[in-house]
Amino acid sequence: MWEENEARPPAKKTQDTGGRQETAAEAEDIQSLKEQIIEEKQNADNYLANWQRAQADFSNYKRRTEQEKNEQTKFSNAMLILNLLPVIDDLERALNTVPTALAGLTWFDGLRLIYRKLLSLLENQGLQVLEAEGKDFDPNLHEAIQHVEGEDGKVVQVFQKGYKLHDRVIRPAMVTVGQKLVETGEKQEQGA
Repeated sequence: MWEENEARPPAKKTQDTGGRQETAAEAEDIQSLKEQIIEEKQNADNYLANWQRAQADFSNYKRRTEQEKNEQTKFSNAMLILNLLPVIDDLERALNTVPTALAGLTWFDGLRLIYRKLLSLLENQGLQVLEAEGKDFDPNLHEAIQHVEGEDGKVVQVFQKGYKLHDRVIRPAMVTVGQKLVETGEKQEQGA
């Protein structure tokens, strides 16, 4: 019996030791699995972030191309309209210089109707006349060709109308701008 008792306790120790070895190995395996899970979670987060960035980039690309398409459609006729502006200018000059004796004739009224129809057609395409006379001079809308005595910074006279197509200036108005007269030393002495 003694031998059996002695034999058994070492057997239990071996099993305990063996169990501890398995437990240590399992702990290492669990630790390495936890590390792998953390790495894979980081990879998954990186992939998700990259996918979200790609999705946002694609959404921005779609929006930008749609905007460019709309702009292109909006301004596709700009060159044609720009080339028609001198015709409109000529028609206006012709209508303004007709003698009053001819103003009541039917052909003159027909010419005036054609002019109005052309303007209406262009306005439907987004063309707008830039109002200039009496307004403050704006270098984005007006081109100053002359300065005369008048209210400082105000447009005094329009030589050629300016036009906008939708929100873009396609031809600035050619204008005369008012400027305060600079007094010379003689005038100052006479006034004193």
